[in-house]
Amino acid sequence: MATTSSDEKQVMIVAVDDSEHSSYALQWTLDHFFTTLPNPIFKLVLLHAKPSATSAVGLAGPGAAEVLPIVDSDLRKIAARVVDNAKQICSKRSVTDVITEVVEGDPRNVLCDAVEKYHASILVVGSHGYGAIKRAVLGSVSDYCAHHAHCTVMIVKRPKTKH
Repeated sequence: MATTSSDEKQVMIVAVDDSEHSSYALQWTLDHFFTTLPNPIFKLVLLHAKPSATSAVGLAGPGAAEVLPIVDSDLRKIAARVVDNAKQICSKRSVTDVITEVVEGDPRNVLCDAVEKYHASILVVGSHGYGAIKRAVLGSVSDYCAHHAHCTVMIVKRPKTKH
């Protein structure tokens, strides 16, 4: 699938999930890289990492077999909604040449694997703004990608709102 013609656009992957941080990162990226130029230099890939039902439930044993299909169905609906919302953000800015993909798995691995698959030049992730303790417990996707993705990683932070 990958060709090496000299006029081929570089790939920019934007990680999308159901957070406001993700929506902001996508909007910021579109405003700075796609809507300001008549012919954007990047091919846009929107990527959502869908958790597996077992990782979302975190249980095994009696009863798990009945619960997992329901959880999986919900996760598929959430993934479809995430991708639809991201596509709407793009179309509102007249960005229509977009690839969307949903991949099941840990976002850290899914994003780094996608960088390899698409030979991406830039990976854009939103910053969830976790504190040090929550980040240490959950692990930061953006920190992981910054250290492991084989491309430039841009972490987009939302401006702090004044209360």
